[in-house]
Amino acid sequence: MRSRGRLRIVVTITALLISASVFAGQATEPLVIAASPGLRAPIEALGRAFERTHPSVRVRVHYDTGLELRQTVAALQNTGKHFIGTGPIHLIAPGGDELITRLEQKYYVLPGTQRPYAAVPLTLVVPAALVEAPASFEELGRGARYRIAIADPVLTDLGRQTRRLFDALGIGDDAKGRLDVASDARGVLDHLLYGRADVGIIFGPDAVREQERVRVVATAGGPNLPSVRATVHSMAMERYCPNRPLCEEFLSFLESPEAAMVVKSLGYLPPEGR
Repeated sequence: MRSRGRLRIVVTITALLISASVFAGQATEPLVIAASPGLRAPIEALGRAFERTHPSVRVRVHYDTGLELRQTVAALQNTGKHFIGTGPIHLIAPGGDELITRLEQKYYVLPGTQRPYAAVPLTLVVPAALVEAPASFEELGRGARYRIAIADPVLTDLGRQTRRLFDALGIGDDAKGRLDVASDARGVLDHLLYGRADVGIIFGPDAVREQERVRVVATAGGPNLPSVRATVHSMAMERYCPNRPLCEEFLSFLESPEAAMVVKSLGYLPPEGR
């Protein structure tokens, strides 16, 4: 059953290639990215930006979880039907760099092609209408009185990263009695907006999506707090990529100022040094 499921996915990806070959009656060059659904917003935005400077290219994205992406790539390479330059996938963008490393170890992606394109920072947010607010994460310590909404540090990645941030800043003990623990990012926003907390900590992309209701006052990993590293997402070239020069162009585009502007507009940070 699993092998048939993988086969269906391969057929779907192949269909993406075929459908991308004709657009508005004109021949186009397809570029297919296999990606995690959690990265839909930045990858599609980057794809649209790339198309604007490459009008003959159409970026198409196939979404799957990290494990299923790995299984799909393995199925493609183990069928014996593909070889260098004939595969249906150009680039792979899983939900974390750890998976890219595993794929590179298996030679499912080409070594040396990994390119970071977006980092997910923690942000300190307050209600949009609030005038007086802390200007930094450090101000949550130092005897402050702010009530802080955070996600569950045991059950959520957001909460675990928040706890690591507090530990890095040395404010964990001081803030402990003022923490309002929510089940997830949505809960953090609800607690903040309904008055149970004065400030909240959520990921940057969530803050941008809620920008009509909340205001970002500090960003971890940004210029005001460079010592705290944000989670980085990368993509790499699939081993049997059908057009390596095109893939290299897209990977180079990810390092451009235009790509940095795209990810910033969505609440991400460009990778370090850009």
